[in-house]
Amino acid sequence: MITASHAARLLPPGSDWRALWRDAITDPHELLAAVGLEHLAGRLPPDDAGFALRVPRGFVARMRRGDAADPLLLQVMPQLAELDRVDGFGTDAVGDLAARPAQGVLHKYQGRALLIASGSCAVNCRYCFRRHFPYGEEMAAAGQWRKALEHVRQDASISELILSGGDPLALATGKLEELGRGLAGIPHVIRLRIHTRLPVVLPERIDESFVRWLAGLPLQKVVVLHANHANEFDAGVDAACARLREAGATLLNQSVLLRGVNDDADTLATLSERLFAAGVLPYYLHQLDRVQGAAHFEVDDARALALAEAIRHRLPGYLVPKLVREVGGEASKRPL
Repeated sequence: MITASHAARLLPPGSDWRALWRDAITDPHELLAAVGLEHLAGRLPPDDAGFALRVPRGFVARMRRGDAADPLLLQVMPQLAELDRVDGFGTDAVGDLAARPAQGVLHKYQGRALLIASGSCAVNCRYCFRRHFPYGEEMAAAGQWRKALEHVRQDASISELILSGGDPLALATGKLEELGRGLAGIPHVIRLRIHTRLPVVLPERIDESFVRWLAGLPLQKVVVLHANHANEFDAGVDAACARLREAGATLLNQSVLLRGVNDDADTLATLSERLFAAGVLPYYLHQLDRVQGAAHFEVDDARALALAEAIRHRLPGYLVPKLVREVGGEASKRPL
């Protein structure tokens, strides 16, 4: 584990999330040096395998120094395996491009519409199913959300709006306030769901102005976090989760089953327990979306099912996430 003095060198002074965002590590050689693995530079792919590295220093501080198999490091470090072309792995793994009725809107499921709020993330996970998504053409926040909200306004069947990305909390709180004002005139939307990794990788984002905005929304609020391993949690993440709950949000988590990261029953059970300790309920355990560049993370279905069965036997039901796969064109997630 990185020592306190090493963490202090990694973490810049202050807690302004925008400054911490700008100070993220974007050079793989710097990341290797930060965790004492400079000698592994020869394993890096050229040009980050076409998907830029980005990882906040606070997240790096939770990695085990000198451990090339650290589960947090593996999620963000570019690997030569990303250059492999594997049958069945493509650039639109879940059929997003066929489900766009308006700019920045994905409408796949009955009663719910998803807004691509931002193309930016504080961390670029190497298994990201949208690593090839054309964000430049699909930004719901462009033009004060007008085109996206017009689609939602015209479809009275939509009761839940989902903010995704990228990461919607990459947007300044003022931009989110524009969305809140737009939603005020759409009475059939009763629930806002925010899918975000920032409270885990950059907990400073859950600051006073954001909490004030979230608490003031006259909607049911659900925040779906994304954590894959218990080591992603520390006191800062716990505090961010507490602030979200105090703002009236129900907290859920979705994980991705990743070879070498969490494909172990003990690891998954510990993650569920750690989530609950932070006030978060496990929601989904996703089988890997088959996006080009991520095949080396895939766990076969037989092993996935065996792991799900193992944690069902050792945990209370409310701590067992649903094992699912997303299949483009289907009306819901497919349970395994």
